[in-house]
Amino acid sequence: MTSATPSQHRPPHPSDHSSQLRDRAVTQRRYGDSDVLRLETVDRPRPAKGEVLLRVHAAGLDRGTWHLMTGRPYVMRLALGLRAPRDPVVGRDVAGTVVEVGEGVTRFAAGDEVYGAARGSLAEHAVAREARLAPKPAGLGWEQAGVVPISGLTAIQAVEAARIGPGQRVLVLGASGGVGTYAVQLAVALGAEVTGVCSAAKADLVRSLGATSVLDYRVDDPADGTQQWDVVLDIGGNPSIRRLRRMLTPTGTAVLVGGEEGGRWTGGIGRSLRAAALSPFLRQRLVMLASREDGRVLERLAPHLEAGTVVPAVDSVHPLAEAPAAMRRLEAGEVRGKVAISVA
Repeated sequence: MTSATPSQHRPPHPSDHSSQLRDRAVTQRRYGDSDVLRLETVDRPRPAKGEVLLRVHAAGLDRGTWHLMTGRPYVMRLALGLRAPRDPVVGRDVAGTVVEVGEGVTRFAAGDEVYGAARGSLAEHAVAREARLAPKPAGLGWEQAGVVPISGLTAIQAVEAARIGPGQRVLVLGASGGVGTYAVQLAVALGAEVTGVCSAAKADLVRSLGATSVLDYRVDDPADGTQQWDVVLDIGGNPSIRRLRRMLTPTGTAVLVGGEEGGRWTGGIGRSLRAAALSPFLRQRLVMLASREDGRVLERLAPHLEAGTVVPAVDSVHPLAEAPAAMRRLEAGEVRGKVAISVA
C-alpha cells in the first residue's frame, strides 16, 4: 500500500471566502464495508503550500480504496486514524482541472488538465500535492484518465522492478484487476510473452489485453511444475514464498506487489518482507515493491497511454451518488479492470 496523505478537507478559515463554498462528496465516518459510504455536503478544501486545488472530473475505485475504507490491514490506521479516518472524504485516483495553486507551486497553473493521486477525490473538488500529479495524457477522456493513476503507476513500477525485456516469459497473478490490467499491457509492450491468472469469467478481458495464455485460478496451479516463468508479478495473490519460487526459473524474478490475505493486522506485508529478506541468499530474485505516488512515474507511463499500447480497462462509469453501489460490485469481485466515478 502507498502512504496516505494528511487530511485535505480542512475547517473553514474566517479570512478565506472560498472555504465557505460547499461540495458534494462521498464520505465515511467510520471504517467498514461499502455500507459506511454516504453522499454528503462538505466544506471545499483549500490548497496549502505545494498543493493544488482541482475541479474533479473523474476518479477511480480499486482495492486500494477498499483497504482505506475498511482500515485493513490495521497497521494502516496508524497513518489514517486509529478509530475513524481523519479525512472522511473517500478516494485517491483523480483526473481534473487545476482551479487554484498553493504557495510554491511551479509546475501547474489554473486551467491545466492533470491526473494523479489526491486524498479525497470522490468529491467535486480535491486537493493534491503538486508532486503527485502529471499532465493528463493527450487523447484520454476524463473517465479513462481517472482510473489510471494509482494502478498505473504501481504497474509500471512493478514492471521496472522486474526488469522485463523482450522474449521473457511473464506470469501476472491478478491479471484482471486494476494493477494487473496495466501490468499485462506494459509487459506485452516490452516484448514479453504474458500468461495471466484470473477467473474464467474474466479470461476474455485478459486475452484482449495481449496475454497469450490465461490460467483459471480456481482450476489451474501455476506452481505445479509443468511451467516456469522468467518473471512473476504477484498482484493481489497470496502464494507462499515456496510456491512462488516454484513458478520461477532458477534465476527468475518475482515482484510482490501486495496481497489480500495474511491477517488483519499486517495483511500481505509480512510475506513481502520475508521474501525480500530471503532474496540475497538465492539465485532467484524476490522483490518487495513499495509503490510511490509520484507524478514523475506517471510521466513515464504517458507515452504508452498516448500511443495506445496501454489502454485503461474501464469496467463501468457511475455518477458520484452511485459510488457506494460501485464499491459493492468491487467487494463482490464483479469488476473487470477498474470502475470510474464521473464527478463532472
